[in-house]
Amino acid sequence: MPTELIRGSARPATPNSSVRNVSIAAFALTAALVALQLVGLTMLERSHAYANPSVPLGPALCTESAEVPVPQIPYD
Repeated sequence: MPTELIRGSARPATPNSSVRNVSIAAFALTAALVALQLVGLTMLERSHAYANPSVPLGPALCTESAEVPVPQIPYD
C-alpha cells in the first residue's frame, strides 16, 4: 500500500502538454516579432537609401531677406 501512495503522488517525468504548448507559442511569437522588426528596419533603411533627390538635404540658401515684424508682448 505505501508504494501505491508514492506512485500516485509522484510527478510525471514529462511536462504537461499545456505547458509545452505555451512554451512553443511563446517561442513562435518571439520569433515572429523579431522577424517583423527586421523587416521594418530593412524597409526603413531602403526608404532612407532611395531618398528623393529633388529635396535638398542641406539648409536652403535664401538670398532675399524679408523683415518679419516681431510683436512686442507687454509684461505685467
